[in-house]
Amino acid sequence: MGIGNKLRLNSRMLHRRILYSSARSFTTTEGHRPTIVHKRSLDILHDPWFNKGTAFTMTERDRLDLRGLLPPSVMDSEQQIQRFMTDLKRLEEQARDGPSDPNALAKWRILNRLHDRNETMYYKVLIANIEEYAPIVYTPTVGLVCQNYSGLFRRPRGMYFSSEDRGEMMSMVYNWPAEQVDMIVVTDGSRILGLGDLGIHGIGISVGKLDLYVAAAGINPQRVLPVMIDVGTNNEKLLKDPLYLGLQQHRLENDEYIEVIDEFMEAVFTRWPHVIVQFEDFQSKWAFKLLQRYRSRYRMFNDDVQGTAGVAIAGLLGAVRAQGRPMLDFPKMKIVVAGAGSAGIGVLNTARKTMARMLGNTETAFESAQSQFWVVDAQGLITEGRDNIDPEALPFARKTKEMERQGLKEGASLVEVVREVKPDVLLGLSAVGGLFSKEVLEAMKGSTSTRPAIFAMSNPTKNAECTAQEAFSILGDNIIFASGSPFKNVDLGNGHVGHCNQGNNMYLFPGIGLGVLLSGTPIVSDGMLQAAAECLAAYMSEEEVLKGIIYPPISRIRDITKRIAAAVIKEAIEEDLVGGYREMDARELQKLNEEELMAYVENNMWSPEYPTLVYKDD
Repeated sequence: MGIGNKLRLNSRMLHRRILYSSARSFTTTEGHRPTIVHKRSLDILHDPWFNKGTAFTMTERDRLDLRGLLPPSVMDSEQQIQRFMTDLKRLEEQARDGPSDPNALAKWRILNRLHDRNETMYYKVLIANIEEYAPIVYTPTVGLVCQNYSGLFRRPRGMYFSSEDRGEMMSMVYNWPAEQVDMIVVTDGSRILGLGDLGIHGIGISVGKLDLYVAAAGINPQRVLPVMIDVGTNNEKLLKDPLYLGLQQHRLENDEYIEVIDEFMEAVFTRWPHVIVQFEDFQSKWAFKLLQRYRSRYRMFNDDVQGTAGVAIAGLLGAVRAQGRPMLDFPKMKIVVAGAGSAGIGVLNTARKTMARMLGNTETAFESAQSQFWVVDAQGLITEGRDNIDPEALPFARKTKEMERQGLKEGASLVEVVREVKPDVLLGLSAVGGLFSKEVLEAMKGSTSTRPAIFAMSNPTKNAECTAQEAFSILGDNIIFASGSPFKNVDLGNGHVGHCNQGNNMYLFPGIGLGVLLSGTPIVSDGMLQAAAECLAAYMSEEEVLKGIIYPPISRIRDITKRIAAAVIKEAIEEDLVGGYREMDARELQKLNEEELMAYVENNMWSPEYPTLVYKDD
């Protein structure tokens, strides 16, 4: 017998011994041999001998408590092989066509495999190298991951609730093995970053955000749950792709959609009453409706609406400081906003509230604050005369008479608005790459500010309204530049550096989540979000801010998160919303001074250390 045949025979014998040692088989009338396994749920998915991945039938999924732990599409082994080969070819093509993305994807794959093998080591590596790896596990690489998720899918992470599961979610939620979940990040995949409707591929966003919750906020990784709610997709390419893992149907709308989300929320809060749910990358028409529907009933917030707004406000307050002025001068800033989606409107609402509060929170203060914003979308400047204005944008529509005084016409373009308004800040939340063209940036030279600010906040990198290099090369070094994705600092010559500030949501949402968890508050209030933004704005030293550095380096993220969490808890105490956490009840929390509060937060942040293990025989 040849050596190859011997190896194959030995391999088959070894395989057979392992199967007989862990399972009992018998012959059916059809001649097949079903295998009796002593595992269910995630245990069987994590067992390389018995895991079938997406090939588990729906009856097997129900029998083995797997419903919700896998994407809803059932594939046979041939489809699985085809999906793997398609992904392999795609990676080879990317390696030929683009030098940067394949490197990022390769790093993501390596990190993902480490996460599958050894979670403690994964988070140890991530925390120690957070500046290098945050862009890999989240923005901007996560956008590439989501675009290719069906091909990249190997091992399930998180839960999938679909419109096909209606009536089953209350029982499905018990398929997740963790007795306690502190944090859920949920998406419906309808507006992933600036990439649009990616359907079930959006689960990558939930996974990436929770990686940052663990690394930055010290949320215990055994108590986090990424969730995808699959209500279909309107992405025609995915609908026609036989290897797509989600439901191949158009998205549910109206009451049917709301019913699915309602059932999900009731299910998770029934099992885990104290969980915090962060909504992520829902399209604008649902983002605001769901936020208003749930925020007074559940511990939840929307990161795109509220987190993006908080980070932008912190940057805007930093820009005021960078001009050598007090933050209380913020209500005097003129701001042109490009983009009126959920992120844009979220920033506008938060900025208006911040200005109004600084002006005394009167009706006059709100009117004065509202007049500081000019909002431009794809149809031009939003004005009262436009038909079918989004109700959320309506408060910021400019009056016709006022437009005439400013020399602006109905539907004025971005460059026309910038020329006439001469704003202190040009804020991009449009998801339109290159929107801040040379002409637009040239127009910013007319700003009445001593140090104008350019905020190109859209993600991923290709959707940034402009690059740092473009902004500094056209406007010179006397500007403040911030972006949503990372850019390198710009060498301006003669020892001058153009600082690139990344206004990433990861500065805020981990601290907000941790503060809400440790305070025991039943809701996430506007005051808590405001406290988080102001804490971030005040974090940088005066010397750093005057150099144009308005956001701290990501390497300080755990310290930033600790301070923001403490600020959120302090605000919850002032609003009489604290409920306590574990052994620390509300009365004890209220007695803590600032130093004790910081220690309380730090002591409740998980760190990746190997525990001592002891085996006990049943």
